[in-house]
Amino acid sequence: MKTLYLVRHAKSDWSDPALSDSQRPLNARGRRDAPAMARRLAQRYRRPQLLLSSPALRAQRTAEIFARGFGLRRAAIVVNPRLYASTASALLRIVRTLDDGSTRVMLFGHNPELSVLAHRLCNRIDHLPTCAVARFKFDANSWSEVGRSPPARATLRTPGRARTRR
Repeated sequence: MKTLYLVRHAKSDWSDPALSDSQRPLNARGRRDAPAMARRLAQRYRRPQLLLSSPALRAQRTAEIFARGFGLRRAAIVVNPRLYASTASALLRIVRTLDDGSTRVMLFGHNPELSVLAHRLCNRIDHLPTCAVARFKFDANSWSEVGRSPPARATLRTPGRARTRR
């Protein structure tokens, strides 16, 4: 069984126009929502073995907050430049090349590609708002099989409420 969490970064701060897109930090709402979401997940699910993050500051900070929430060290986070300004197909290719030794992986990234990938994996998920988490359980022995058939179960959690979608 493989479990993939798609995590859209928490709400970012647009107040400094001098910052590049990749340098935008989390705003106050993002700094509030991310720890709350991490706590909710840590209470319900087993800790992930690997956290993959976009190099964008807001995604890395969200991943760091989730790592703390699960009692993981910052070293559990792998920053992958291919997760920034990507496509859903490219994200799926990254997932399919993951080491099969990890059974639970969180991927921290951006829209629209995360929402498109979530919809591709479970057509009942249309949009991931900021700090939302889509959890997919696959009846698969290898990450290379992910996305070739529907997940056994998919769940969408948003900062405001939890919804089971499939």
